[in-house]
Amino acid sequence: MTGINTNSVMAMRAAILQQNSALREASSAGNAAAPPVSGTSGAGSTDFGAAMKSALNEVNALQGTSSAAAAAYERGETTDIASVMLAKQQASIGFEATLQVRNKLLSAYKDIMSMPV
Repeated sequence: MTGINTNSVMAMRAAILQQNSALREASSAGNAAAPPVSGTSGAGSTDFGAAMKSALNEVNALQGTSSAAAAAYERGETTDIASVMLAKQQASIGFEATLQVRNKLLSAYKDIMSMPV
């Protein structure tokens, strides 16, 4: 079964949570100087941008597979409607997850931009 690589999604989630907690600590510190926040920490973590790009590429591949399966079903090349619906659902779930990550990133950006300097 093809799906979104859970390691890359979990790495993105961990990076978002780490940055979110760092932002909370920085905002609760008030005017005190906060240490710079590093996007990568630890030996096993990856660059957030690379993880995001990888996840987007996987979602794009799922959507392409889904479209190809639907087109093959419409042409009569396959009669397995279950595999077509499964591919559609995988693409839909991947897209929804990507949309939620985008919404969280926009929310974090708005929070950062509204912080007093």
